[in-house]
Amino acid sequence: MTSTVQLQVNGLRHDLQIDPHRSLLDVLRTELGLTGPKYGCGKAQCGACTVLADGAPARACVLRAGKAVGREITTLEGLADAVSGALHPVQAGFVEAEGAQCGYCLNGMVMTAVALLTSVPDPSETEIRAALRHNLCRCGTHKEIIASITRAAQLLASDKTLTGKPASA
Repeated sequence: MTSTVQLQVNGLRHDLQIDPHRSLLDVLRTELGLTGPKYGCGKAQCGACTVLADGAPARACVLRAGKAVGREITTLEGLADAVSGALHPVQAGFVEAEGAQCGYCLNGMVMTAVALLTSVPDPSETEIRAALRHNLCRCGTHKEIIASITRAAQLLASDKTLTGKPASA
């Protein structure tokens, strides 16, 4: 049964005629064309589908679209500066520290890192590992992922992105 579901995604309001019981992941990918979140397990166990719901990591594969109403959903596509195209400091950190290999888990790693660095601006390696404990990577780039998040914290502290301009510019 379809109904009008109003979603706030990456700062934009979307009025969609959909079944509110569909997964948010399916709606984001098929209705809105946002392919940053990936389908990995469908059971909220791998983290590939992670989005931010009101700033907190949420597994879009098990979150029903109807349950996302009234929440601000942020996907990987919503992180870069919409005007300048400058990468978010977490994205820049992953580029600089070469934290991605195949890229499949990258969405979840980046989104989880954004949430972590919002609440813990200068996390220890132990805090980073704890935050990522529900994000799986099969490529074995864990060392680089930790380095990427550490670099992102440095970039956020200096308020700079890959362009060298302040993130607020």
